[in-house]
Amino acid sequence: MVKKDKPKYRQIVDAAVIVIAENGYHQAQVSKIARQAGVADGTIYLYFKNKEDILISVFQEKMGMFVSKLEEILSKESTASEKLGSMIESHFSLLASDIHLAIVTQLELRQSNAEIRMRINGVLREYLKLMDKILILGMENGEFDKTMDIRLARQMVFGTMDETITTWVMNDQKYDLVELAPKVHRMLMKGMRT
Repeated sequence: MVKKDKPKYRQIVDAAVIVIAENGYHQAQVSKIARQAGVADGTIYLYFKNKEDILISVFQEKMGMFVSKLEEILSKESTASEKLGSMIESHFSLLASDIHLAIVTQLELRQSNAEIRMRINGVLREYLKLMDKILILGMENGEFDKTMDIRLARQMVFGTMDETITTWVMNDQKYDLVELAPKVHRMLMKGMRT
């Protein structure tokens, strides 16, 4: 396997997002991905074992953007509430700016088999651990209820964001997703304050 920091690897990952979003995961043939990436079919196999490996790599690469952005938010001097608001806005902005990625993360990944979902959950766990840091900070400094169940709070935050984005995708992006970020933040804060 060729190193994953090569330009063609990123080209293939970006092409896979488009092909999977436009055709659905099950109809996204490797040959279509190769055509979209502008590479020969065989080139795909220099970087990926199979189509499942492509889907997992897509998620790892793209989720890396979310993790990096959240790490940046966590590094800033701000309150837990401000960090939470920035996280929601960042998450919504990243997906609003790439509808193909939004379709893949919100719809296509959910249709994959259990083994793929397990591997994807491992990647998602890193993002959720960072989210926990915001929640713990808020509990420690008195912004959030000190007795709240961290696991339940995480599910509430991530689940609300996830459902809001999925609804936006399912409604053909008829409204501005990023404009909803402050409203989602306000509602979540009401549920977590003491």
